Amino acid sequence: MRKIRAASSALGQTQAEASSSIDRLLFFDRDFNPIEDFLGNDLPASVKPAASLWEHFPQLDKSAITLAFRSLDESVQPLRISGDLGGPGAHGLTIYRIGDLFAVVRSDELVDDERATLLHLATHDPLTGLPNRRQFSDDLAELLQETAGSDETLSLMQLDLDDFKPVNDTLGHPAGDKLLQFAARRIQDCLTSDDRAYRLAGDEFTVISRGPGHPAKAHRLAEALVAAFKKPFTIDGIAVFVGTSIGISTAPPDGTSPEELMKASDLALYAAKQEGRGRPKAYDPEMLELLEQRELLRRSLRMALVQQQFFVEYQPISEAGSVVGFEALLRWNHPLLGKIPPASFIPMAEADGLMPDIGAWVLEQACREAMNWPENYVVAVNLSAAEFLTSGLTDRVSQTLDLVGLPPERLELEITESVLLERTVNNIDTLNTLNVLGIRISLDDFGTEYSSLSYLKTFPFDTIKIDKYFITDLESDPKSQTIVRCIVNLAHGLDMQVTAEGVETPAQAEWLHNVGCDRLQGYLVSRPLPVEAMGEFINRAETSVSHALV
Repeated sequence: MRKIRAASSALGQTQAEASSSIDRLLFFDRDFNPIEDFLGNDLPASVKPAASLWEHFPQLDKSAITLAFRSLDESVQPLRISGDLGGPGAHGLTIYRIGDLFAVVRSDELVDDERATLLHLATHDPLTGLPNRRQFSDDLAELLQETAGSDETLSLMQLDLDDFKPVNDTLGHPAGDKLLQFAARRIQDCLTSDDRAYRLAGDEFTVISRGPGHPAKAHRLAEALVAAFKKPFTIDGIAVFVGTSIGISTAPPDGTSPEELMKASDLALYAAKQEGRGRPKAYDPEMLELLEQRELLRRSLRMALVQQQFFVEYQPISEAGSVVGFEALLRWNHPLLGKIPPASFIPMAEADGLMPDIGAWVLEQACREAMNWPENYVVAVNLSAAEFLTSGLTDRVSQTLDLVGLPPERLELEITESVLLERTVNNIDTLNTLNVLGIRISLDDFGTEYSSLSYLKTFPFDTIKIDKYFITDLESDPKSQTIVRCIVNLAHGLDMQVTAEGVETPAQAEWLHNVGCDRLQGYLVSRPLPVEAMGEFINRAETSVSHALV
């Protein structure tokens, strides 16, 4: 078997044995196949082979070479293959990984044009022709050194393409590669002689901008880039819309080292995406504080369940002047930061895959507490999208009810419209299985998300909950009144109950009663209650709630 080892020489200093004029320097794609036109647009035709590496050199051990490159650092260590490869003077190859391409060299000494080609490919992205991450790092460090101690400033922009992944997923990677090429050209078209663009990886680009007038100049350039990406790209006759989000940092105010400047622009990019994408955002020191707080929460969240930092409060639900149950509301008491609002940590828990475990804990706690209430009281528990879409949900709910001993008709699971983005067979099966178990299903925050009427036709929800957004100005806004009246009529026409959330005044309660709303929930009935206050509230519930709603 031929000897294969990593060469420690620098790029361009190959140790392969000299060969004749055949195949001195060839380039192949990431799979060692011939380069397609859109991948090799930056290469001379003379170095583009018509066949794969294995067809050019059938003596090579394909599996050994593939395995060797998996274990080598990308584009740093070339691979030296020594041995008889067939043909006169053919005793060795050196293979370089450069971005998405492989360069194969068969000579002791590189001629100038070959060395220049290799050097160019080592510092440029072969797909777009832009300078790559290596060149970017060298340029940024050099430019920051030049500006140090002077009045000159420069700006760094990080660009991410918005909605690039769906293009790859729906049209394929060749279309995605073409889109990246078009995006690179569109970026370059916006630049001046003081600006230079780079492709770092995937759909990540950067721009270094020099000259007078920063940071205002950088912001104008970023606005121009965002505007340029609002125009569609045409790929194989298909119009594709891909925007860009941009984070901007300026040296020296935001940092004097490449690491500081990259961190600042990265934080600004994150803020731009959080605010809706398709926009530029300049770095602000407060962004770092927010990130540090978020990371503190993220780390703490993983220990919160184990350390019993979560607790549940219960908000009463009234019907015809009497309490009929409670909604279980998850709370987090952080040991350092105090009470954390659910809106701050639940999306984080969903993103980190923690919500199924947290949700299972909430369900069991709420069911156990409900066993202490009158037998006609229901307990409503929210199901997040992460829980609803997790396999085995119905089994876990059924097992919890069996474990605690709570009758299924006393449990109401609340699902938001965002969970039901698609009317899939799995979603319908889950809802039907829960229904068969005897569990009540409520559609929460109706009207604020997607309002999928097809679901109301396909699946018989027990309850529709009107979001407090429509209740807040119910007394004065005719539009809110019309919407609420329509929801009540719609629900009753489909044989469903209606619960209004966020009811705070007797006038709101009276209006809702007059249009036939079945249940009320909000501060007028009661604020969320800790477990310790439940017994006393239930004891005086019948009289106190009746008086409050008269």
